[in-house]
Amino acid sequence: MPTPELRSNSTNAVFSASVFSSTVFSDTVASLRAAGCVFAEDEAHLLLDSAADPAELLGFLERRVAGYPLEHIIGWADFGGLRVAVDSGVFVPRRRTELVVDEAAALLRGNPGGRRPLAHVVVDLCCGSGAVGAALARRVGGIELHAADIDPIAVKCARRNVDEAGGQVYEGDLYEPLPPRLLGKVGLLAVNAPYVPTEAISMMPHEAREHESRISLDGGADGLTFHRRIAAGAPDWLAPGGYLLIETSERQAEGTASIMAAAGFSIRIVHSEELDGTVVIGLRAQAT
Repeated sequence: MPTPELRSNSTNAVFSASVFSSTVFSDTVASLRAAGCVFAEDEAHLLLDSAADPAELLGFLERRVAGYPLEHIIGWADFGGLRVAVDSGVFVPRRRTELVVDEAAALLRGNPGGRRPLAHVVVDLCCGSGAVGAALARRVGGIELHAADIDPIAVKCARRNVDEAGGQVYEGDLYEPLPPRLLGKVGLLAVNAPYVPTEAISMMPHEAREHESRISLDGGADGLTFHRRIAAGAPDWLAPGGYLLIETSERQAEGTASIMAAAGFSIRIVHSEELDGTVVIGLRAQAT
């Protein structure tokens, strides 16, 4: 629990390094450690840096000890070096999803096998906070960015991130809200759809299970319900030679790959030990 020193320092003074002693930092770390926070020192720095005054710090610490995600408390997440706004209830972007951005950026920049350049229309589907699309726009210049999600809370949050990147966000089920003019013109679909099997949600960490929307987690009985729907609809939206990238788990990768292959894609699976991420990349055949 918060320390007596934190309580006694609850004033409206401007928050600065001189206001709090090293003892306050140590006590904050101790409270976080006692609550089971693995990276207590890093979190303490973020909480102290984000709080405007001692009273706000106390509120932040109480929420974190109660199990609220750190990103929901401070209002942002570090995603590939980009500060992404994350509102309460919105799916927090994971480090493993940076692999989607890495692979997508390489495809958009390069010209593998001497193929003609991709159409630089990018769709971030099931966008959540819009982290993937915003990070891609920052990494690769000149893309026309669109993002979509069914959750109105996520869409509101995504607009803060994607609008700043020059993109547009739509609310609706998968492809349904996208502008019809994009049919057959998308160069790359980047997807982090829910892929947790329904029965496995109860085993997820408290932070995700209690504070992120169920719709952003539940992938159906085998976790691949959305991957089936996305793969089935993707050929209508992708330009010839376009790519579909779907994040999945290492255990589910073969299942996701089989689904995409059945939809007519040439497949490769990419896994990063460093990021603990897995992405299935599908290439739509070019027109002859």
